[in-house]
Amino acid sequence: MTLNGEISLEEEENQVTVAPLSVEQPQKLVVVGYALTLKKKKSFLQPKLETLARNNGLLFVAIDRSRPLSDQGPFDIILHKLSGKDWCQLIEDYRQKHPEVVILDPPYAIQHLHNRQSMLQDVADLNLSDCHGKVCVPKQMVVDKDRLSIPFAKPLVVDGTAKSHELFLAYDYSSLSELEPPMVLQEFVNHGGILFKIYIVGEAIKVVRRFSLPDVNKCELEKVSGVFPFPRVSSAESLADDADLDPSIAELPPRPLLERLAKELRCRLGLQLFNIDMIREHGTKDAFYVIDINYFPVSPCSLKPESSQTSTK
Repeated sequence: MTLNGEISLEEEENQVTVAPLSVEQPQKLVVVGYALTLKKKKSFLQPKLETLARNNGLLFVAIDRSRPLSDQGPFDIILHKLSGKDWCQLIEDYRQKHPEVVILDPPYAIQHLHNRQSMLQDVADLNLSDCHGKVCVPKQMVVDKDRLSIPFAKPLVVDGTAKSHELFLAYDYSSLSELEPPMVLQEFVNHGGILFKIYIVGEAIKVVRRFSLPDVNKCELEKVSGVFPFPRVSSAESLADDADLDPSIAELPPRPLLERLAKELRCRLGLQLFNIDMIREHGTKDAFYVIDINYFPVSPCSLKPESSQTSTK
């Protein structure tokens, strides 16, 4: 009840204060244009990953290769894993015209990892002293025509085909004639049958254990001859994180060593998205070898995370 335009005490007590209405602004999505092979799209861009990305503000959009790239987008990031001179030139031209777009990764930097002779040179040039371990590369050489006897053989060129992932152990000189050059012959280092896959995305690092080739002893070398092909080792199906392993073999490389190695290689290679295949020499605690580097490997997103080994930037 009011008297002379005034609000009575009873009405004042019953008044409800209404807060001003605020409209939450929608989150701006980061648009990631992707250009992948069908095989890579199937293994990487799974529905679970797309949902997780969308919930965190990332939207994946397929790049239409039949249309000019400049007519598509706008993109914040371009993620690609295609080969060929025309595609590489297209991406390089786009990078020059759109410096604000992040390219993962520059074609010229990726090309460095397509040759097994040159990919490990940046590791060999490193001096990682005082990093809780030593990182080396195996002795290796390229065979174009002449055959040389080194036990472990890989194709020289890495082009994403099944053939480029073929591996052989050659136990004698004459058996090398069965292999098709060009090949990289790499010293085989016994490592307890365990390989460490080190996934690097910017500053984030994730390490998983994979089963690898078994050790070779001297008695076996004296009794066995010929070339033995191996299926693709250390694939996602050979996950060893939950296996009952000797602790001296299963122990992961020291974190400070991995962080320093990843930082140095990001700088030297000019890449943000790659993985390192590393082994520990059997019978040692801190002698590690980098035996391969791969660009844009199969995503470990579906693997069981290890909180002490994973950064989620």
